[in-house]
Amino acid sequence: MENNSNHQQLSRELKNRHVQLIALGGTIGTGLFLGAGESIHLAGPAILLSYIIAGIACFFLMRALGELLLSDLETNSFVDFIQKYMGDKAAFVVGWTYWTCWISIAMAELTAAGLYVQMWFPHIPVWVTALVLLAILFAMNIFTVSAFGETEFWFSIIKIVAILGLIIAGIVMVLVSYKTPFGHASVSNLVSNGFFAHGAKGFLLSFQMVLFSFAGVEMIGMTASETKDPEVIIPKSINEVPQRVIIFYIGSLLAIMCIYPWQQVSPNSSPFVQVFSGIGIQSAAAIINFVVLTAAASSCNSAIFTTGRMIFSMNYNSKSKFGKQLGSLSLRQIPRNGIIFSTLIIALIIILGIFLPGNLFTFISSVATTCFLFVWSMIVIAHLRYRKSVKQTKSESKLKFKMPLFPLSDYFVLLFYAVVIVVLVMRLNTLIALIGSVIWLAILWLISIFRKNN
Repeated sequence: MENNSNHQQLSRELKNRHVQLIALGGTIGTGLFLGAGESIHLAGPAILLSYIIAGIACFFLMRALGELLLSDLETNSFVDFIQKYMGDKAAFVVGWTYWTCWISIAMAELTAAGLYVQMWFPHIPVWVTALVLLAILFAMNIFTVSAFGETEFWFSIIKIVAILGLIIAGIVMVLVSYKTPFGHASVSNLVSNGFFAHGAKGFLLSFQMVLFSFAGVEMIGMTASETKDPEVIIPKSINEVPQRVIIFYIGSLLAIMCIYPWQQVSPNSSPFVQVFSGIGIQSAAAIINFVVLTAAASSCNSAIFTTGRMIFSMNYNSKSKFGKQLGSLSLRQIPRNGIIFSTLIIALIIILGIFLPGNLFTFISSVATTCFLFVWSMIVIAHLRYRKSVKQTKSESKLKFKMPLFPLSDYFVLLFYAVVIVVLVMRLNTLIALIGSVIWLAILWLISIFRKNN
């Protein structure tokens, strides 16, 4: 039996360690473990600078989000603030775009998981692994929010251990000047062959890959309404997570480029495997395969959680019969119907993937990833509108978790996103994804107008 959401609030069972690892784990995905080599070849050691700049933008984004969240702890998601300060149409477009982004991520990660499992069991079809993993993660999400939090906590720990292992190996190898097939491990490898691989253009092009590696960090905006003592945990998580993400990304990339000259890092395989194999770990490929399988499962776990909450939030006060069902909570205070609906859509896409060409799904994933830029920008703009309303009521002294360097920090984030959009125009594949994103947003906007008029 379901209780209407108007009479019941989401369960507050997420602890500080859950919230921190949910956001941290959501940003450390397969892109780092498998795609770091390509990033290094594109920008060279300058990739470190790219992560620092993107990390600062990420931090300010989260501070803007944090100030919004603490201004009203009764909200169900950050889309509620977009609705409040930017209107119903904007909330509709952002909500369904964000939901679609995570559905796409789940689709891509489950497919990837099937490929990882084939390394050990080549005869198991990808779609079988994907559906089995989806069923397991669904079971983890459908009962209590703490079960999701605990699962995501341990998924994230596995990824962090792998990264720390690489960083420690790098430090030791540099200290002993470890001999590699390309010379010796040394800090001088960072600059001996130039800091910028392909000049300013390569540096700018790296921002697209770097920024999208942070996709998922805004998940804190989906956990606030289910967090114990949010006024303490949310600020603590927001202040610490970006720093740790920068440390993990920069630390691991720094270790890789100190061990090997950057142009010797393979762009077509995992640099983690290259490093661990280089120090004599024979099963390095299998270990990293397990880590990336965990990373894929973690991303899908986050996708089920996020899409279920977003469906609930968007249908919270729905007048339609179906909408009321999606906007209701179970007796355990979780959006069970929203989770079921989202999981069924993910499963349907996996089944369709058997018949449709893979490049179509690649295009959909690219469009969805590009749409994160729109979602993040709308959060920042909502924060600007919020601060304007606060200024008008002359209540700035009562602000909780005040945004540093406001309004320059907000404008810096928006300017950075604008630069990334320009970068997307510079390459054909990202340009196509950008055009697809614009078309998607335009369609949703037209639908929102049609809904309003009817």
